[in-house]
Amino acid sequence: MAVQWVLVCHGLITLLVLVSFLCGQWPIFQGTFIERIHVFLTFGAYDYFLRFVGAVFGSKGTNAILSVEYFCCDRPNPILQIIYLAILGGTYYFVAKSSFSYIPGYYLSGVHRYTSLLAVGIGVLLFLLTSFSDPGTVKAENVSQYISAYPYDNVIYSEKECSTCKIPKPARSKHCSICDRCVARFDHHCGWMNNCIGERNTGYFMAFLLWHFLLCIYGAVTIGLILAGRLKELRVVYILTVYYGVENSFLSLAPHVVQWLLASYNTQILLMVFLAIVSLLLAGFFSYHAKLCLTNTTTNETFKWQEYISWQGKINEAKASAAALKASINGMSTEGKPPESKWRAFFRKSPLEDVQVVKNNIYDKGFFHNLHEIIFPPSMRSSFLQSKSKSG
Repeated sequence: MAVQWVLVCHGLITLLVLVSFLCGQWPIFQGTFIERIHVFLTFGAYDYFLRFVGAVFGSKGTNAILSVEYFCCDRPNPILQIIYLAILGGTYYFVAKSSFSYIPGYYLSGVHRYTSLLAVGIGVLLFLLTSFSDPGTVKAENVSQYISAYPYDNVIYSEKECSTCKIPKPARSKHCSICDRCVARFDHHCGWMNNCIGERNTGYFMAFLLWHFLLCIYGAVTIGLILAGRLKELRVVYILTVYYGVENSFLSLAPHVVQWLLASYNTQILLMVFLAIVSLLLAGFFSYHAKLCLTNTTTNETFKWQEYISWQGKINEAKASAAALKASINGMSTEGKPPESKWRAFFRKSPLEDVQVVKNNIYDKGFFHNLHEIIFPPSMRSSFLQSKSKSG
């Protein structure tokens, strides 16, 4: 029984660490212990580690760690790509080794031995397409076409030159400091892909997220059906009720069935829980990016709009406060005017309540147009290529 509890505790701790690390900064977790664990995992632990290295090895040790950090985080490198392939390959290996002997089974046919390999192969293909495709590099040869494709809104984007590339900077583009290039419709730099996510490969990236979510669901459900088939084939419920006198009800049978599964198929249980957790994380990440795509917004623009709205809000609040102060001074200097009722003054709306900044995204042109732009980026259309050849 101790082994089963160790497995349960292991699963719960793994879930807590994953959720805290990946989702701890979400507003819903603000002020909770999950946010504190996230801060420790992302900043605190590394800071304590640097201090420890500095105390033991001095400045040379600290500089060595910072050099590794620079290589891993600030320069293109394949570390996370290798980790992804190791996770995918290792998970498939353990699933095949622990579960393929039960296929075909009571609920599954033998075809799943091959469809699972095909599904993993498609996932790797989407990974390669996202990693090695051009995200939409802005060059001197195509900058005029990108400027035509993405007009300036003069709110978060205005006409300017990239200080690094020394070319005009199209709206929605950004110079990636890691890749050292300007990327059209820049979303973010993805370390897992070792590539930027931009105008030309956002579709591949979304397909990658969706497919891996479905792949994890497929794996978890398949293992669940294998375990359900083993229960049926070995007549576990029948044995518990007839030979051990357990009442034939869900509440009575569930603890005994779970105990039997954890004792006999602990590897499959761990794999199923792992796949279920990863599928939930992928579902959240995909949903977030799907919302951005369908409103024709990027992750980079989300931060820009937050900064702009915050800045405009402070300006409007300052103007409203100045107007309110001026009005109160004028009211005090006015003579012969009957005093305002205290009740009316109490219920009078404050000028600060009218302060609001509206987000006006000119690139959001409706559901179907936004979806079309993701599937068929402007730089892949014939009109873009023709204007490029004419300008050339």
